[in-house]
Amino acid sequence: MPQSPRTAVITAHGQPSAPGPAEAELAATAAAVAAHLPGWDVRSATLAAPGRLEEVMEDDAVVYPFFMSRGYFTSKALPARLQGKTCRMAAPFGLDAGLPDLAARAVRQASGAKGWPLQETHLLLAAHGSARGLRAAEAAEAFAAGLSPLLPGCSLTLGYVEQDPRIAAAASPLPAQSLCLPFFAQAGDHVKQDLPEALEAADFGGSVLPVAGALPGVPALIAKAIQAASLDGRAAG
Repeated sequence: MPQSPRTAVITAHGQPSAPGPAEAELAATAAAVAAHLPGWDVRSATLAAPGRLEEVMEDDAVVYPFFMSRGYFTSKALPARLQGKTCRMAAPFGLDAGLPDLAARAVRQASGAKGWPLQETHLLLAAHGSARGLRAAEAAEAFAAGLSPLLPGCSLTLGYVEQDPRIAAAASPLPAQSLCLPFFAQAGDHVKQDLPEALEAADFGGSVLPVAGALPGVPALIAKAIQAASLDGRAAG
């Protein structure tokens, strides 16, 4: 008898006010990941879509948190939604040790396309942060620490949506020869509204890169993490 495909569920926060677009975006990400995982059934669900996660979950699935840190949603909200299901939980996307390399390639490509020497390029890392806990900032700082050595000579500045230093304050002193990398999995309201407003307030004259979750190479990175989690003997449930 043919073996049943292994199941992976990629989950993200989504957009509570309008779940549809984020669901569609996450489904496209899952399809791209599936191309790297023959023999797998790769599904997707945002937490914002009522009942969607419960609908696609199966016992023994690998759950991939498309989140940037081990904050409230990955440590509390997601496990609460998975109660009663046995699964293997991968590490959150933002903590993947391979992510800084993908980001470094994107920064080098963008600076090179503009004719900017890396040593004269400034990088603004725009992250979520949180006024209620340290995990979000710790993840952004760890990512910055991994990224900086891969971009020798490039000046890196961190700014946050929900804590100091705010993005506007971090962006204000930066020259026009600057790039902004949004440290987010999906392009939700923070990226579409809060970030542009902050950059406008700072009179930021540089260019904004795609969110970290949309960088080239991300589907393969997620697929690798799902495979690693499937081999991990620890299961949650």
